[in-house]
Amino acid sequence: MAHTRVEHQVQLPSASDLYNVDHLLSEEERMVRDTVRKFVQERVLPTIGEHFEAGTFPRDLLPEIAELGLFGMHLDGYGCAGASAVCYGLACQELEAGDSGLRSFVSVQGSLAMFPIYAFGSEEQKQRWLPAMARGEVIGCFGLTEPDFGSDAGGMQTSARRDGESYVLNGTKMWITNGSIADLAVIWAKTEDGVRGFLVERGSPGFTSSNIQHKLSLRASVTSELHFEDCRVPATHLLPGVRGMRGPLSCLNEARYGIAWGAMGAARACYEVALDYAKSRIQFKRPIASFQLVQQKLAIMATELVKAQLLALQLGRLKDEGLLHPVQVSLAKRNNVREALKTAREARTILGANGITLEYPISRHMNNLESVFTYEGTDDVHTLIIGQAITGYSAFV
Repeated sequence: MAHTRVEHQVQLPSASDLYNVDHLLSEEERMVRDTVRKFVQERVLPTIGEHFEAGTFPRDLLPEIAELGLFGMHLDGYGCAGASAVCYGLACQELEAGDSGLRSFVSVQGSLAMFPIYAFGSEEQKQRWLPAMARGEVIGCFGLTEPDFGSDAGGMQTSARRDGESYVLNGTKMWITNGSIADLAVIWAKTEDGVRGFLVERGSPGFTSSNIQHKLSLRASVTSELHFEDCRVPATHLLPGVRGMRGPLSCLNEARYGIAWGAMGAARACYEVALDYAKSRIQFKRPIASFQLVQQKLAIMATELVKAQLLALQLGRLKDEGLLHPVQVSLAKRNNVREALKTAREARTILGANGITLEYPISRHMNNLESVFTYEGTDDVHTLIIGQAITGYSAFV
């Protein structure tokens, strides 16, 4: 027998959570989100526009970020928080609501520098580096991309030649977040034994770095070029647990996961600013929020934000259950960054000329998302990854 349930009047959740995704989160997950959100509101937002304009990284915030336990928070032991994938994703979301550069720093530190040591390092390497990195005392970076090899990372030219109890590295890495401020670089290079990962300490002879200047995106972030000229690295600094491209690609998957969440934070920030502005901006004797075209833009933004939230949350649940496939990460990264960039652009139109100033965060987020759109796998590459998965044909060869 069918039963008809009488629905009572339910109050619509907030304009930033029309589908009540908050209801799907645990108390711990909400606590993590709210803690990081409060930090961003109080410590990041008051100054991040100035850092973006000056092209400087807010390094003074690092001790506080470490105190919150955000560095390598999804790793277990070695001073790391051992948080769930969903908690890590929510932290990325709130950090990127502040600025993509800040989320990038945390992603690189935890997913690209700490994770390969955690997953592929020796116990001695883990004990030496991970606790200090979790405390923010050692900054890490990840070197895979080269000037002539971005998406085709397997074509890298950086090499490592065994010489007694050392390896000698030669080559160049490009577009490296944290590169010139890193104390430890995880460098992927070709050897006679395939692609291997090396831990290269700052100050190693033959290892130099230079900052990439004149950026119009991720300005509140350090982006560098790394140079290796007969750089001698002890053989004990080789990551013993992996060989081949599986190593760096698994690290990128970790970072892409955080991006799928982080992009939502930037999108939400732009949407909320546009909504508030539309309610208070008076034109033709009425708020522009009352105009049909503005409402259409806001409705599309709100809908895409809900879809992105649900995509990221299911991605996190799959990861926590050990059921995550890399194609699912590509799907979420591609969709959420793509829609976040669209949201930023539409939000800018609602603010008109005010949208291009740093008085509001929209153009800052929009410029940052242009980088997020193409790093950790371009939108095109993720499209082809999904295409190969559903057709069985590779478009890369």
